Amino acid sequence: MKILVAVDGSRYSKRMLGYLAAHDEWLGGAHQYTVIHVVPAVHPRAAAVIDKAALKVYYDEEGEKVLKPIRAFFSKKRDLEVSFTVMTGSAADKIVSTATKGDFDMVIMGSHGHGTLGNLVMGSVATKVLAHCKTPVLLVR
Repeated sequence: MKILVAVDGSRYSKRMLGYLAAHDEWLGGAHQYTVIHVVPAVHPRAAAVIDKAALKVYYDEEGEKVLKPIRAFFSKKRDLEVSFTVMTGSAADKIVSTATKGDFDMVIMGSHGHGTLGNLVMGSVATKVLAHCKTPVLLVR
């Protein structure tokens, strides 16, 4: 199974990784994993005055802060096929487009579990992914 694992470095992502670790059927060699982290884009006005190379370094460093512990998590399982990617922009949009274009079988992500009212007020990446993604999504709360 080709699985897209969306992470943001939060405790909800860590809880989702804990769920994967506790269930051997997820971390078997039969699966191919792509871990995605989306760094929010710098506001266009600010980005216009920042050197492009410096902006790229910023995005790379922010992405690596999140992916470093996740690389360590997956490195403990030697028989896994795992790739890592960092993107910039809207997390929900990038997750949905990657899942669709990459022909993934499933998206796995953590969620804080706000109720309906909380999602109306705050919005939620998980809610947006569920609403727009044609790929099955496993939310771990």
